[in-house]
Amino acid sequence: MSTDWIVLHCPYCGERFEAPVEADHDEAQVIDCAVCCRPIHLLARDGGYATQRDDDA
Repeated sequence: MSTDWIVLHCPYCGERFEAPVEADHDEAQVIDCAVCCRPIHLLARDGGYATQRDDDA
């Protein structure tokens, strides 16, 4: 599996940060915000990624 770095906006605190994601991973991934440390569900969508709050998942 390869790892890509993407830029995200945290759905909790709104801050922008870079995060590693598994490029070949088809299922949702959970990463922690680099700023507020809250869990974010990352979903692959239409060639990009969508973020979702842990309490919305």
